[in-house]
Amino acid sequence: MKNKKPTVALFGNTFQIKKNQCVVDVIRLLRLQHINICIERKFADFIAASHQLDLSDCSIIGTQGDFTADVAFSMGGDGTFLGTAARIGRKGIPILGINTGHLGFLADVSPDGIGEAVDSVLSGKYIIEQRSLIHVTKNGKPLTTYPYALNEIAVLKHDNSSLIEIRTHIDGNHLTNYQADGLIVCTPTGSTGYSLSTGGPIIVPQSGTFCLSAVAPHSLNIRPVILCDNVGITLEVYSRSHNFLISIDGRSESFPDGTVISLRKADYTIGVIKIKHKHFFDTLKEKMMWGIDPRF
Repeated sequence: MKNKKPTVALFGNTFQIKKNQCVVDVIRLLRLQHINICIERKFADFIAASHQLDLSDCSIIGTQGDFTADVAFSMGGDGTFLGTAARIGRKGIPILGINTGHLGFLADVSPDGIGEAVDSVLSGKYIIEQRSLIHVTKNGKPLTTYPYALNEIAVLKHDNSSLIEIRTHIDGNHLTNYQADGLIVCTPTGSTGYSLSTGGPIIVPQSGTFCLSAVAPHSLNIRPVILCDNVGITLEVYSRSHNFLISIDGRSESFPDGTVISLRKADYTIGVIKIKHKHFFDTLKEKMMWGIDPRF
């Protein structure tokens, strides 16, 4: 990015941004470097209204997603990063995650490190980690919504009804029939999210795996299963309420009883920008407070 005037796309969480001025700092730093700025429309409207900032020199990213950029800044938490990844899709634009609340695994640039991070990105002093996604189809047909997950696919019971049954096959071979509140299929990136809260393992991002973790299984014999990510996973779901939910990185949709869900590794990746070549283990120790006395 040293030899041309780059374009930076901004996406953000309006709730978290409301509590601090970091977005103003980012825009100011980009303007000082004469960087082209494009901002997601809802985020731009919020910035203009809440921070009284003139954005007339910025272009706006509409709902159709027709935009180009060299890098994207996601300002919020890991959930905001997942939303940004969905907007980026196949564009191949790497994303820098700037956290505006608590430290995240994806949004790992703290507000006090924004200046250094922006300088590093503009001078090319960063690396890009390519993260895999899961592609979802139902009954052999595409979904009507964005069918890719950077973190996880969760098949869940629809309400307070009884357990659902999830008949699970791997490359056509029967694994088991889960009787549980749900089943999570996550990427390594998503292993520190929902899956972790159900007892799933922490997986190093570039390990080339998927993990299956049951949500409140009926049997204590059920344990998480690690798979190579080149397999096809088929889930046939049955429920007494005759419907169930699929959550794709938190985007939920209801499906009828008996729907067959097929999962495969997506044919593209999302680029995650890392400053200072910060290792996954560094973020993990900080986030999990390993080796830190929680009393201090």
